[in-house]
Amino acid sequence: MSVLSCRSLEKTYVIDTILEDVNFNLELGDRVGVIGLNGSGKTTLFNILSGNLEKDKGDIFIQKDVRIGYLKQHIKIDSERSIFEDCLEVFEKLIKMEKNLRVLEEKIAINSEDEHSTVLEKDMKEYGDLLEKFISLNGYGYKSDIRGVLIGLGFTEEDFDKNINLLSGGQKSRLSLAKLLLENPDLLLLDEPTNHLDIEAISWLEKFLRDYKGATLIISHDRFFLDNVVNRIFLLENKTIKIYNSNYTKFMDRRKKDLEILKNQYENQQKELKRQEEIVSRFMNYGGARYIKQAQSRQKLLDKIKTLDKPMEEAKTRIKFEPKIKSGRDVLLVKGIKKSFGDFKLLKNIDLEVYRGERVGLIGANGIGKTTLFKIILGELKQDDGEIKIGHKVNFGYFDQEMERLHSQKTIIDEVWDENPKLDYYDIRKILSQFLFVGDDIFKEVKDLSGGEKARLSLLDLMLSNANFLLMDEPTNHLDIDSKEILEDALLDYNGTLFVISHDRYFLNRVCNKILELTPEGVNEYLGNYNYYLEKKNESIVSEEETQEKTKTQIKLDRKKIKQIESEKKFKKKQISSIEESISQKEAKLLEIDEKLCDGEVYEDLEVIVELSQEREVIKNELEELYEEWIIVNEE
Repeated sequence: MSVLSCRSLEKTYVIDTILEDVNFNLELGDRVGVIGLNGSGKTTLFNILSGNLEKDKGDIFIQKDVRIGYLKQHIKIDSERSIFEDCLEVFEKLIKMEKNLRVLEEKIAINSEDEHSTVLEKDMKEYGDLLEKFISLNGYGYKSDIRGVLIGLGFTEEDFDKNINLLSGGQKSRLSLAKLLLENPDLLLLDEPTNHLDIEAISWLEKFLRDYKGATLIISHDRFFLDNVVNRIFLLENKTIKIYNSNYTKFMDRRKKDLEILKNQYENQQKELKRQEEIVSRFMNYGGARYIKQAQSRQKLLDKIKTLDKPMEEAKTRIKFEPKIKSGRDVLLVKGIKKSFGDFKLLKNIDLEVYRGERVGLIGANGIGKTTLFKIILGELKQDDGEIKIGHKVNFGYFDQEMERLHSQKTIIDEVWDENPKLDYYDIRKILSQFLFVGDDIFKEVKDLSGGEKARLSLLDLMLSNANFLLMDEPTNHLDIDSKEILEDALLDYNGTLFVISHDRYFLNRVCNKILELTPEGVNEYLGNYNYYLEKKNESIVSEEETQEKTKTQIKLDRKKIKQIESEKKFKKKQISSIEESISQKEAKLLEIDEKLCDGEVYEDLEVIVELSQEREVIKNELEELYEEWIIVNEE
């Protein structure tokens, strides 16, 4: 059944046309991802569909009695009520109905004692009809529904009594989403619904929306979420909508093919038009009535041809993070870290290792302590216990999700130039243009920038730092899809080491080769991308269920085997650690010799050069033997 249709929709602001000839149809059960560059008109479209903004032209047909629910990206809530009380507002009619049932129950109880009552039968019928309606509307289950949705979106039972005015912006957004889902409208308009959710809450929302009976339009930059939820993609481009009946990944594959076909068609037509124009020109130059007539005839045909629009190029900006120097193999060792704030124990028994070249994703629930751990590693916070070891020649670069390191009073150009005074004006302008800061934009003050612009500026600072160990806290939060893919490409080409906090599962899947899960008990390590992590988590759940079915004898035997394996692993780990320590020392020595060989004074002393070269050869051979030994031990 059709829920909503748009025909030839148009919207213009003064002289800027935002939407033009927009056509689409929505059916019950449709789950549509609305994507496009920032400023392409996605939120404008939602405001028109929800009735918050007038269209200029076109028609919108909405099925009779269809209820539309709209979650805006930026929400303001001011209320003295508790979270749970605010959600009860959604069920005001049911609560009133419940009160009426109690009143009728009292009347029936009183009237049933009067043998001559004339209203008892009427009250009984009214009560029966009202009770039937109350049950059909899930009257006995609405409080359970509220609890389920709030917990699913990351609230705890302890949060239910919290005053709304004491909540953070993210918590208020989650509350608005909870209320909208509880209202159960026929058409859901969701603008960036995953922005303030952790991975667990996003997974819950994915399942909820997959089971949702109504139609859903979702603006989102979360590609993993789109893949798991939507069955159609609306691409807002060149003021209109192009429709793809697939999830995000399949859309991207199809889109690339479509762009290639359009490009070939455009180039072929341009070649043919040029060829015909040359013939017309040649005939005109020949002179003579016959040639001129043929030239005019061809020109008329050319004028009638509808030329194809030049297809949008995948003109992705290339950015490059280039380490100044190579670090040692061991980049970071965190051992036994503990951190409390008053009586609240946030981090305990945190052990992890990061090696050169690894791209590590740190995941965990909101408030588990990921950013705190980063600040301890950077030396901005002091741990209560444990140790942090930073490897040889490791240079940090840090992307802060709040972007507090930017100077709000500076202009964009000064922000970059003050940190990189050796660059000239031309270089600065060129680099800024790579990050889409062009024209007078470069003189904007940082405090006036949008979240996406600040994110791009922070990434630019990071790129110019030449760090060989990047710590990034939610780097994709304010980026559109194209910008995310540019960043991913850059990080995949990066020769240094990456340690990143992210809820962006598509990003984690594409970029990371190791996942660290931060839990209240410590850190769990998974040597693969996000899909590998999910696979191992599922195996763990199945394994736990199987273990519960085993006999006590089987469990004892398994424990004995595990102890033996663990003992072997410990020995092997010790052996590997010893070899790696030797490798690290040899690599450091090799770097030291190379630096000496580059020294101008040494270069003039032939005897010293020969001596250093021989020493280098010996160490190089020893290193090769150690690498071989390391490979053998790891393969055993």
